[in-house]
Amino acid sequence: MTGLETTFSENILSFLVAAPLIAAVIVLLVPGSNKWIPRVTALVLSIVIGIAAAAVFFRYDQAVGGFQFVVEQQYFAAIGSSWHLGVDGISAAMVLLTGLLTPLAILVSWEVHDRVNAHLALLLFFQAGMMGVFVSLDLLVFFIFYEISLVPMYFLVNQWGGPNRRYASTKFFIYSIGGTLGMLLAIQLIAVSMGTFDIPALTNPTTGWPAYTGQNGTLLGAPVEVIKGLAFLGFFVAFCIKVPVWPFHTWLPDAHSEAPTAGSMLLAGLMLKLGAYGFLRLTIPLFPDIWGAQIDIFGVIQTNMAQIFAVLAMLGIILGAMAAYGQTDIKRLVAYSSVNHMGFVALGLAVTALAYSQQVLQGTAEAQQSAILATNGAVLQMFSHGLSSAGMFLLAGAIYHKTHTRDMRQYGGLWVRAPIYGGIFIFTAMASLGLPGLSGFIPEFLVVRGVWPVFSAITAISMLGLLLTGSYILKMIRATLHGPFNMHWRTTRLEIDWRDGLAMVPLIILIVLTGVWPNWILATINASVTQILGG
Repeated sequence: MTGLETTFSENILSFLVAAPLIAAVIVLLVPGSNKWIPRVTALVLSIVIGIAAAAVFFRYDQAVGGFQFVVEQQYFAAIGSSWHLGVDGISAAMVLLTGLLTPLAILVSWEVHDRVNAHLALLLFFQAGMMGVFVSLDLLVFFIFYEISLVPMYFLVNQWGGPNRRYASTKFFIYSIGGTLGMLLAIQLIAVSMGTFDIPALTNPTTGWPAYTGQNGTLLGAPVEVIKGLAFLGFFVAFCIKVPVWPFHTWLPDAHSEAPTAGSMLLAGLMLKLGAYGFLRLTIPLFPDIWGAQIDIFGVIQTNMAQIFAVLAMLGIILGAMAAYGQTDIKRLVAYSSVNHMGFVALGLAVTALAYSQQVLQGTAEAQQSAILATNGAVLQMFSHGLSSAGMFLLAGAIYHKTHTRDMRQYGGLWVRAPIYGGIFIFTAMASLGLPGLSGFIPEFLVVRGVWPVFSAITAISMLGLLLTGSYILKMIRATLHGPFNMHWRTTRLEIDWRDGLAMVPLIILIVLTGVWPNWILATINASVTQILGG
């Protein structure tokens, strides 16, 4: 290995975190009188960061597995916190997604003419927060970047959003901060009891937090089981809000529909992945005893938290699809579709939680193979949904900026005036639907195949959501592209702009590539999934 390669390996993750922050400051400082200067500057810098993110993904060694490109320096020695970074196959996929979507969001944002420097800088600040979350191996650092990602999104919605942006941004902020307050208290409690914030040490099932029994079975004067249960709730609620899992989802349609196009792309494409990633990285490995513990409901129903989580995921799949079908606002329809699609991620993670709990507590591998399939599907669905949802919000924003309405009843027959836009729209909608050959099919198939042997009844009911998914997708296509042409738009240029078309190109390529050859990314994901589940 050359000196340059060694420097790359040792510093690339720190670069991925710091570079967007530095780029944001640069974009803020460049002259804004000529709007092309901050636009080109932001785009070029984000592409450089995206190339580094791709390098991390493609240089991840599947054969070695585990955390790679690890950096560990003292950060706050007095409380046991360190600047500890690293990526496994799961986080490497999320880093790649972050590096891809940010330049596309910046390119789409060239349509913004108000406070251009600040708008573009906030997109880069958001990227820094996301990168920090996905590479953090220290709980305190994880939490800091988790919160950092919320701030730019709040201002993007609040300052550049639609007519109800104040309400939507306030609701988003209250949900996000309210949810993470419990997680912060749980993080402090865990760190105080264990003397470290180090995630690999804390998630070790034999020496970390799962094995912690307190002094004489108590912690802070209460039974340690009670304290662990409260800590679990702090993480559970925070990450359910971000996935979002029903019924913690009600902030999402307002934030999505009022956000500017770039904000909607990053909200759906990246921010929703924080919750699912948090479950995989923290909530499942920290609390195996909670997930598998028997819960007696009124002496009638015997269940556990993994099964309850699966039921909530199932409700999200079905009710999210029903809510999407009932919408006439195109952005709200796509927003509710995210509740529907991310429900499959949560459903897969429910099996992950149950299998991991059985493995740690009972030493059994009864659900191991099913969990490996379901977890691979859940992570691949996170990546695939990032592509298709970003594309759908881009297209919804593109037609909104030409017609200045999101009401699909005011569209109709747009295909005749915008055939290129119509073709891309149908392609992306089919990817979201899960058409075989496109990226949405493989992950949902893996999730269903993995969940069926474990939660058969829940899976069968969830299949109603797939039927409803086809219904709202076809309704959206029919309302937008087909039927009589609305003559109100006869003098409006409806065809897709070159910037939006260019931004769709990499999404289209990856949607097709992942649909026909998923192993380009699935092999890297599977290398870490099988290690987590002891395969």
